[in-house]
Amino acid sequence: EVTGAPDFVGIGVQKAGTTWWYELLASHPDVSSPEGLHKERHFFDRFGDKPFGPPDVERYHAWFPRRTGTLVGEWTPDYFSLPWVAPLLAAAAPSARLLVLLRDPIDRFRSGLDHQARMGQPASSSSVADTMSRGFYHQALVQWLRWFPAEQLLILQYERCVADPARQFEATTRFLGLPDYRPPAVDGPRPPARGTRTELDPEVTERLRDAYEPDVRALAKLAPQVDLH
Repeated sequence: EVTGAPDFVGIGVQKAGTTWWYELLASHPDVSSPEGLHKERHFFDRFGDKPFGPPDVERYHAWFPRRTGTLVGEWTPDYFSLPWVAPLLAAAAPSARLLVLLRDPIDRFRSGLDHQARMGQPASSSSVADTMSRGFYHQALVQWLRWFPAEQLLILQYERCVADPARQFEATTRFLGLPDYRPPAVDGPRPPARGTRTELDPEVTERLRDAYEPDVRALAKLAPQVDLH
């Protein structure tokens, strides 16, 4: 095995099926998925108020052992909405292909609340604000496109992946330059979500829709491949 910069990095988003999609990728014969290493390295989380230099780049590269001739990567959904990560990742892995898996922001918000409840985290104004802020996709994407060219980023949609996983997985492997491969799991159902589903009050749903609408419209202009229906 050798180490080095990751070939691909999934940068978002939380509660949009990223574990499911990463596991499909990890099953590809030409992808290395080192045993004992979680898909989420969370390496850059700590640098919001700390300096980042060449020794940190070396430490990051050490997290990516791979068999010769294979690709390796990570998928940390928090990266997408942390404003300091894009320039640091550009310094550490400028050639990495980026993957972002989006989901209807209101559904993502509801699922985020479910996730917090499962983790035993009491709802507070700050936690709800954080959960809501993760749904402003255009706002975050603009920051990423300052540091990476658009052709290095693939935008996927959770809803499309659920409806047609085989075709969306083919698009993913093609983007990464991987040979055609159809994992058996791609023909099975998407793994069910754990726990109970939070039902949002209609008034809250309408308020969220009003808050997200300008960002969604801007996202559609920036990334016209996004299906708003």
